[in-house]
Amino acid sequence: MSIHDILHPKSWKATPGYANGIGARGKTLFLGGMIGWNADQEFETDDFLGQVDQALANIVAVLAEGGAGPEHVTRLTWFVTDKRAYLDALSELGRVYRKHMGRSYPAMSLVQVVALVEDRALVEIEATAVIPD
Repeated sequence: MSIHDILHPKSWKATPGYANGIGARGKTLFLGGMIGWNADQEFETDDFLGQVDQALANIVAVLAEGGAGPEHVTRLTWFVTDKRAYLDALSELGRVYRKHMGRSYPAMSLVQVVALVEDRALVEIEATAVIPD
């Protein structure tokens, strides 16, 4: 059961792994874009899935600093440098996602960009979370 309201019109087809909208009330946390480097700001891999794994771990760490967990995330915005890499990794991406986020599926957007500020970064993920009152 979700701690937030899932906003999905009954007549719409089910969404695969994300929500169309989330309703929430409480303390809001806004996380900047997390990329696939470690706490020392070093990349350990140039692999797309490896960077997603680290970016999601970074999100969970910052959430914990604010007293939140993955279940509090209401929105994720993904920026990728290669849409094809994302699509080709979908089956494994689900496993990596659930490892960090569990079965919490917030509202999500994915945008392909020409480049990210850090040249080695392949993905950057922003998060918004709401801790209920």
